[in-house]
Amino acid sequence: MTVPASRGSPRFRFVVLAIISVATASASPYALAQNKYGSGVSDTEIKIGQTMPYSGPLSTAGTIGRTELAYFEMLNEHGGVNGRKITLISLDDGYNPAKTVEQVRKLVEGEHVLAIFNGVGTPTNAAIQRYLNDRKVPQLFPQTGGSRFADPEHFPWTVAIAPGYRDEGRIYGQYLLSVRPNAKAGVLHQDDDFGNDFFTGFKEGLGEHSSVKIVRDLTYAATDPTVDSQIVSLQSSAADAFLDATIAKFGAQAIRKAYDIGWRPLYFISNIATSIPAVLKPAGLEKSIGLISALYYKVPGDPQWSDDPEYHAYLAFMKKYYPAGDPDDGTNVVGYAWAHALEYVLRNCGDNLSRENVMFQATHLQSVRVPMLLPGITLNTSPTDYRAVKQFILHRFDGKQWVPITGVMQVSASQ
Repeated sequence: MTVPASRGSPRFRFVVLAIISVATASASPYALAQNKYGSGVSDTEIKIGQTMPYSGPLSTAGTIGRTELAYFEMLNEHGGVNGRKITLISLDDGYNPAKTVEQVRKLVEGEHVLAIFNGVGTPTNAAIQRYLNDRKVPQLFPQTGGSRFADPEHFPWTVAIAPGYRDEGRIYGQYLLSVRPNAKAGVLHQDDDFGNDFFTGFKEGLGEHSSVKIVRDLTYAATDPTVDSQIVSLQSSAADAFLDATIAKFGAQAIRKAYDIGWRPLYFISNIATSIPAVLKPAGLEKSIGLISALYYKVPGDPQWSDDPEYHAYLAFMKKYYPAGDPDDGTNVVGYAWAHALEYVLRNCGDNLSRENVMFQATHLQSVRVPMLLPGITLNTSPTDYRAVKQFILHRFDGKQWVPITGVMQVSASQ
């Protein structure tokens, strides 16, 4: 925290002149002020906190945190943000909500970070949401599409970035109804807000009086060893369409098991389980042919991006700053994009790095173009709309790449 200047000091006179100067400019209410620092901010540093599943059942997603650490290393080499270096303190929570609470308390009460950024997982983010909101600590861009993370009425200090699970499920329901109106659908989803949002959206997409029938709905817990028995049960239901709302580990298991037992439904899989190296290769690329998912970022390795400057910048970043990471893993693209989004917010804060201004900037994004998002997809928020990405393009996996099968599909603001 900076030491207040005395009234007669040169620093005091400088601050007064600065206030007079910026008062004539057009800017947000929070930007029209002298240097104002929140917790974790100094003239040379901005401290941001984060938890990641570097271990546990969602450990493949830990690469998001490693990508973001590498991004801020790159950014700091080029001067940081408005002359300040970004210190990202990223701790392992093992995808365990109790551990997330423990680690976030360390970050807020021990490290005194300005904000918590892009933690992975619905149950883990839910475990800390009330704590952060009660203390007015920004919960910026949690990596989850849960409805509760885009709810400014109840959680004004949480602003989401990833597309909503309910929205994604709704798109699958609508698409299924349009291409196979008499389908019999089976559903597998995680037994928490993540899975429930998916299932709710899927039913909304089908409609109350849909000709598509949901013949079996099964759940699993994140601590389960496998979902093999659920896949066998779904096959026995005679379902010819399948909504697989699982995380990466269980997505790979479900793809492999369905193929091995000869079940060939029209297969929809959540976009968090679409990584080619982390999910589809372990499941078997030939076993993944025909999968349909809703994507919003450029899939690395896709030939259509071979001459794309954003893609080449991403590859150069990975080679220099995260050589241990797989550039063909779309999960790394997500970390790269969201780190850029945080940079954008902090840069727009100028010298007013209060927690209030961080939230103001994060909730006033207008058509912000983030590198590696698909063409036509931008970040947009408002004080009543706390979800930044609200667009998808449906893709089908052809054994090598995800191929688009629709144009940009706009979805709701907050559900």
